[in-house]
Amino acid sequence: MKRLMRAVAIGLAVAVGLLVALGVFLRRPSTARADFIAGARADPARLEDHVRTLTTVFLPRAAHDPASLERTAAYVEAHFRAASPRVESQRFTAGAPFRNVIASFGPEAGPRLVVGAHYDAMGLFGSNPGADDNASGTAGLLELSRLLRGRALGRRVDLVAYTLEEPPFYRTPKMGSRVHADGLVAAGVELEGMVCLEMIGTFSEAQPWPSALLALLYPRRGDFIGVVGEPFDGGMARRFKGWMRIPGGVPVYSFNGPIAMGTDASDHESYWRRGLPAVMVTDTAFMRNPRYHTAGDTADTLDYRRMALVVDGVLNAVLHAASASR
Repeated sequence: MKRLMRAVAIGLAVAVGLLVALGVFLRRPSTARADFIAGARADPARLEDHVRTLTTVFLPRAAHDPASLERTAAYVEAHFRAASPRVESQRFTAGAPFRNVIASFGPEAGPRLVVGAHYDAMGLFGSNPGADDNASGTAGLLELSRLLRGRALGRRVDLVAYTLEEPPFYRTPKMGSRVHADGLVAAGVELEGMVCLEMIGTFSEAQPWPSALLALLYPRRGDFIGVVGEPFDGGMARRFKGWMRIPGGVPVYSFNGPIAMGTDASDHESYWRRGLPAVMVTDTAFMRNPRYHTAGDTADTLDYRRMALVVDGVLNAVLHAASASR
């Protein structure tokens, strides 16, 4: 009996040790926090105005209606031009003409950081507003452009609004972020990192998880934002998480899991595919938002106060990453 009990105790100790090791591997726990060096803060009212405009004026914002995507691109371009004199379109064809819109800040030469979000919405199941997916990310990108206007940066920062992230072009060479990532590689650009804003506006009392393991390792309340990286990303997700953890901000957790766990489900995957460093900033998408890819994903369902805090955190991280002293 003593031998049996000892064997059980050893087995339990090994199981606990493996669970702790797995938790450390996935979460990359850290108490690092950053001073808020940005100064100006994101405006919840501006974010809401962008989301409401994107989800009403430019519907369906989908591949089957190229004209609606072109009107959306023009809206993004106008706001980018109000923030930077260096705005360009990356045009390509996918049965019709489409374009990514790029605003650049900081020095023209040298390594660069990319922050991107897709402005199209799911169109295969009717016309969906796509407020969280991904008018929220696009609104965050537009607000970042306003907050970066006129700043002295030590690194170049490109804000990129992608088209054609959603099916039927998802994971194809015609996906807007694939076009952009391929272009960087072809041009020999040194990319310090890419940050994907993918659904940043939904917060909830409960946080559903698809497995007991994730429910054990991560919060049960949907009041946080996630930073998703590759399993061996050189600490990018961990650093970005620390820079986003600002006084008064939303809690930030990182997740460095394999793609088998669904970590590649947005534009950052286009950069991973080319061996480029990238992370995704997300409210956990369909895990938290039951309105994902439905007509219920409307502007009224988002939390713009906390969404603004997320944008503040991203801005702070971008400024740290683009610091001249690095």
